[in-house]
Amino acid sequence: MTSNDFTNLEENNVFDENQGELEMIEMELLLEGIHRMYGYDFRNYALPSLRRRIWHHIYAEHLNSISELQAQVLHDRASFDRFVYNLSIPVTEMFRDPELFRTFREKIIPILRTYPYIRIWHAGCSTGEEVYSMAILLHEEGLYDRSRIYATDMNDRSLAMAKEGIVGIQKMKLYSENYIKAGGTSSLSEYYTAKYNSVIFQPFLRKNIIFAEHNLATDRSFNEFNVIFCRNVMIYFDETLRKRVHSLLYDSLSHFGVLVLGSKESTQFTGYGECYEALDQREKIYRKIK
Repeated sequence: MTSNDFTNLEENNVFDENQGELEMIEMELLLEGIHRMYGYDFRNYALPSLRRRIWHHIYAEHLNSISELQAQVLHDRASFDRFVYNLSIPVTEMFRDPELFRTFREKIIPILRTYPYIRIWHAGCSTGEEVYSMAILLHEEGLYDRSRIYATDMNDRSLAMAKEGIVGIQKMKLYSENYIKAGGTSSLSEYYTAKYNSVIFQPFLRKNIIFAEHNLATDRSFNEFNVIFCRNVMIYFDETLRKRVHSLLYDSLSHFGVLVLGSKESTQFTGYGECYEALDQREKIYRKIK
């Protein structure tokens, strides 16, 4: 089956019932094998998006079936690493959704000023652009020296890129526009050095950032935080996994700690809705009150 064939079957809703049942068996075996072999648990990811990403990876690897993919990733760690990288969708940008960062600056920073020490967790940090955005924001508000940012992701390839603090120079026009819209008080160019086709963030921005591997689907809480960013991560999870992650986030927040979710995410119907108050419903900023 080619990529076009698969797309046509999807669009025309004529996917053969028997073939669909076989595909489900293959997917279950693949995900169970990965969990047992590597400890990565994708079994409670939302099925439609997971299926699409698996097939896109199959075509990228020039394979023909999920069973072929299973054999490849279970016998070759490098193949598995590529699979995880493609599956985890490393999409981010500096000051993504600028109005959120402006709102955070206006409404949350005054709260953080009352704390002697600030711990912030960026869960699912991808390649780190939003983490560096937070470092810049805290620096401009005079809070960075008493802050520690924990940036985690299950994708070690994305984490390696985040630690380097290097991004393509072609992205900086958009990032500079985002920075201004987010209420930046200087010029974004002051926070990086351009070299050839890339820029590298100033070293002082990395001094209070800890990058570490953490899997929301399987790992436990590792500290207590004043702020947790977990944006546009849970939209790829099914209801069971979303509830599990919300439990983890709740347990990781200090009393009156701030939770920041993605635009399509909410604390409602998670079992923890009454434990939060909305500080800004539009920007999905919540405070733990119970």
